[in-house]
Amino acid sequence: MDETVNTIKVLAVDDHPLFLEGIAAVLATASDIQLVATVSSGEAALRSYRATRPDVTLMDLRLPDMNGIDAIDAIRQEFVDARIIVLTSHTEYRLAHRALSAGAAAYLLKDNAHRELVGVIRAVNQGHKEVDPLVARELAQHIADAPLTERELEVLTLVADGNTNRSTAQALGIQEDTVKGHVKSILTKLGARDRTHAVTVALRLGILSL
Repeated sequence: MDETVNTIKVLAVDDHPLFLEGIAAVLATASDIQLVATVSSGEAALRSYRATRPDVTLMDLRLPDMNGIDAIDAIRQEFVDARIIVLTSHTEYRLAHRALSAGAAAYLLKDNAHRELVGVIRAVNQGHKEVDPLVARELAQHIADAPLTERELEVLTLVADGNTNRSTAQALGIQEDTVKGHVKSILTKLGARDRTHAVTVALRLGILSL
């Protein structure tokens, strides 16, 4: 009998070698789960996904070349059925909302990984969604909050990179007055005094990452 028929293949993406070793140790206790690859960047995650076609991917949100949400987007643009578990230390509900909106199937905190990771991998592989209870409570409390739109996030990202309204407009192919309108909306939603303060608030809330 082929013992690998029901094995769940897992790809782990994290830039901390010791944490990857911990994941490997936890998954080694489960006979139905196989860690097929570990990588430390978003670009490597996409390449490894293409090569290994894992059933479940574990994704950190802080990577050296891109944030994990962008990596999730990149993978799911090519593989729409990709099942991805965010594995992070960040409890900020806005970050969780963005990750889940990008297509993550689960949001698990690293502090609980040693207890819950195997079960969450099995659940996600079956098509279920899982969110850490602490994060789920935060999401429920703030579900009515007005999040930034995708265009506003694009504008804020360019502003954070030091772009002026004019250069932001050129980069996005829109009018400068339109950018000014987006900036005004961003300031209002974030309760920020100015562009610099908006970037600071967005970083603290996890809306942007360095």
